[in-house]
Amino acid sequence: MLRRLHEEQPRSFSFTRENKVWAETQIKKYPAGREASAIIPLLWRAQEQEGWLTRPAIEYVADLLGMAYMRALEVATFYFMFHLKPVGNIAHIQVCGTLSCMLCGAEDLISVCKDKIAPNPHQLSEDGKFSWEEVECLGACSNAPMAQIGKDYFEDLTQESMGQIIDNLSAGEIPTPGPQNGRFASEPKDGLTSLMENESGRTKFNGSVQMAEDFKDTIKRINGTEAELVTPWLQSSGKKTSQFRMKKPKTLKSPRKSVPEDLSNLLGLGEKAKIDLNNLGIYHSSQISKWNSDEINWVHSNSSGSLSLNKLKSFVEQAKKLQTNKDG
Repeated sequence: MLRRLHEEQPRSFSFTRENKVWAETQIKKYPAGREASAIIPLLWRAQEQEGWLTRPAIEYVADLLGMAYMRALEVATFYFMFHLKPVGNIAHIQVCGTLSCMLCGAEDLISVCKDKIAPNPHQLSEDGKFSWEEVECLGACSNAPMAQIGKDYFEDLTQESMGQIIDNLSAGEIPTPGPQNGRFASEPKDGLTSLMENESGRTKFNGSVQMAEDFKDTIKRINGTEAELVTPWLQSSGKKTSQFRMKKPKTLKSPRKSVPEDLSNLLGLGEKAKIDLNNLGIYHSSQISKWNSDEINWVHSNSSGSLSLNKLKSFVEQAKKLQTNKDG
């Protein structure tokens, strides 16, 4: 299939501050001279920021990675995960049209998209809210027919449920993803035939659906300002037993009085860790002393790998003592 850039392009593109920090962190994961290996995640982040992948964005990412524009364009046009035309500002709906889904009613779902969104794939609806396309197998054959909307799968769809999902999204609601016919996951439609001892104690939704339901972020694009992320380890009671939360700590655009503190006074904080912290906007031990556990998790997740959780916790304790001594 021939994939070309959209005929109308914005004049420029640049990452937000948060996304720029994230991008620089990704690049550092690769050896010197191999920065181009970060091309796919950076193009994806650019698409998440704008909704679709523009020519200025492709060239901007190429410049970050020291790549020829043509090489970046080759990647963008090869992978169908990259949208080279504007998509709906609420959602882009991808209907699986491969064998299992087609046999189970994918054509009915496509007819709903044609009726409620636009007659042609990749065509924006009149209000600009939606777009759609038919895609190859999304790997949920046992729950056919299905579609991907935003981050999540909507499975066991019918014409009626597909239409209702679009109506709900248009009204500002975020529908619950996963099976739409009451199934928990991909068990037989007539009910479980094995592992039945677990049925009474399980959560209302399976793990991926439960997380989407908790956060109501099915169609929210990633933009680098996420306040927290959670990995929900669920007991049979349905309560979260452990959470990994992240919150961005207060950072600085530049060090105070233009002079960064020598953070090596914190035991175990070497040059690589110092560079990591400075790249994140952290220049002073007084900043580190104020971190809570959620902020420690954010720094750990956004560093290049030199800052383990145990190290960061140690730095916080040392920084607190330094501040106490200064204040005393």
